[in-house]
Amino acid sequence: MPAASAIKVMVVDDQASMRAMIRSALQDLGFRDIRDKAEAGDALEAIKADRVHLIISDYNMPGMNGMDFLRTVREDPVIGKTAFIMLTGSSEKDIVQQAAALGVNNYVVKPFAPAALKEKIERVFGELS
Repeated sequence: MPAASAIKVMVVDDQASMRAMIRSALQDLGFRDIRDKAEAGDALEAIKADRVHLIISDYNMPGMNGMDFLRTVREDPVIGKTAFIMLTGSSEKDIVQQAAALGVNNYVVKPFAPAALKEKIERVFGELS
């Protein structure tokens, strides 16, 4: 049972309001080390410089979308095993299947309740203490 406070998280979403909402939900769950970026490319650089345990990324972003970001993370020998949860406003089957094929750890459809986010994180890390 990992303590949420011991898990480093990177939140990636092009909407500042969504990043703030996710940060608030994570803080309510006990997470303390939460970083965020508006663009996947910036997040990738930051993660390579200072690794995290969990990436929570939006799917639909300008530039590098969430799927390309996931693919890039999985192909990297250093950060490739980082837990990755995809957020999207769509539950289209082909997107879910493509993300699964690339090794996404879990999937959250927006809008979501903090309890749903907690459940998805616990499916990856086990019960949070």
